[in-house]
Amino acid sequence: MADRESWIEVVAESNATGELARLYDRTRDRQSGGVDNILKVHSLHPRTLLDHWELYRTTMKRPSGVTHAEREMIAVVVSAINECHY
Repeated sequence: MADRESWIEVVAESNATGELARLYDRTRDRQSGGVDNILKVHSLHPRTLLDHWELYRTTMKRPSGVTHAEREMIAVVVSAINECHY
């Protein structure tokens, strides 16, 4: 698969200020230390970044009859069907 980048303008972590900088710090990946690109695409509208992050946390992290591993597997299958490299 070709390497693809978002054509959506984003604010780099190093250039984030104010509310966006606070949200970047709040949503930073614990393993990599960076903000996931899927969240950065919301950087011009920080409220949508927060909403996206909260939706992810609700669907993937909250207690459910479906395990976290099962949810991740579902996400992988959906991404494959949609031909999404994420």
